Amino acid sequence: MTTLITNIAQLVNTREETTLLRGAALAALPVIEDAFVLIEDGIIADYGHMYELELKVPQLPKHIIDSDGQFVLPTWCDSHTHIVFAKTREDEFIDKLKGMSYADIAAKGGGILNSANKLNDATEDELFNSAWKRLEELSKLGTAAIEIKSGYGLTAEGELKMLRVIKRLKEKSALSIKSTFLGAHTYPLAYKENHSGYIDSIINQMLPVIAAENLADYIDCFCETGFFSPEEMETICKAGISYGLKPKLHVNQLNSIGGIESAIKLNALSVDHLETMTDVDVKLLSSSSTIGTLLPTAAFFLRMPYQPARQLIDAGCAIALASDYNPGSSPSGNMNFVIALSCIQMKMLPEEAINAATINGAYAMELEKELGSITIGKKANLIFTKPIPSLAYLPYAFGNNQIDKVMINGQFI
Repeated sequence: MTTLITNIAQLVNTREETTLLRGAALAALPVIEDAFVLIEDGIIADYGHMYELELKVPQLPKHIIDSDGQFVLPTWCDSHTHIVFAKTREDEFIDKLKGMSYADIAAKGGGILNSANKLNDATEDELFNSAWKRLEELSKLGTAAIEIKSGYGLTAEGELKMLRVIKRLKEKSALSIKSTFLGAHTYPLAYKENHSGYIDSIINQMLPVIAAENLADYIDCFCETGFFSPEEMETICKAGISYGLKPKLHVNQLNSIGGIESAIKLNALSVDHLETMTDVDVKLLSSSSTIGTLLPTAAFFLRMPYQPARQLIDAGCAIALASDYNPGSSPSGNMNFVIALSCIQMKMLPEEAINAATINGAYAMELEKELGSITIGKKANLIFTKPIPSLAYLPYAFGNNQIDKVMINGQFI
């Protein structure tokens, strides 16, 4: 099927070729005003100014959509989520409002262990059905590529159950989905005093099955004080790499303990969170090929200092934005709010935030050849805005949904 979209007010992030954006390049967002897009079988076949239409598309297709002055953008690429979970945790939210600390909540069985207990009681079908509803909601908010982590099983059975759910989502959904094994999310109670025993379980019980069933694309580890040390992370990730899993890592959320240095040594695709960065950490990241993925809604929900986006960008780091959608610290996958928060609280320019949530987000999932920009040969995954006066209005009017409709693989959802 061939579809022609005409009279686009601004066609955003048009690129003949793409590269991972870092530093000043992140603020360059190519836009074509009064534009068209030609789509063939779900793929972008051509685009340009309306005055070029007769030359570029001499024979108009039967299916023509007049966008009537809408802005059209590539869909969001959310490269860090935990959307497979059994139950929400609003009871802990109330506990936090009453002044309980994370340690207090964890001591009474809350936090990640709470989610693990609930997940291990849930069936695979229950987990699939709830995650499917979340995916449908997110797609209507403009997300068409998403990374999903395990990490709420903390047993071989539970982790494999999560990853099998993600594999089913991949097979059924029109969204582009990447799967990450996060068995090293925390230590289960049974291994609280036996860290080497749990790491052995990850390496010798979980990873061989994950590889045999092709259940994951990446491996992750929560490198943090009280969780996994940089040395433990390296041990786990090297085992994952031996099975073909690239590292995408939780580091520097609460403390700088050497996670950045270890992640770069592991050639990690991305390091995610980065609320706590030293000057040395920033310098190391800026001179590496590793992407720094910022998760501002987690900082927002936990009332933590935001990631130092301006320092990272000015130092020449490659930055992506993601939602960290999870039941404990970021119970929202709305990438529109992520972008607004990045501008309002982290002082990113709208152009920087959009690039970080599209093309750089695609790079953070190795989907840059398929998604993240308006480029011939990429999937026609597009956001159509409601009438807006400018691109900056998207983060400016943060409380309103400015999306009119979303197209995935050339079809409106």
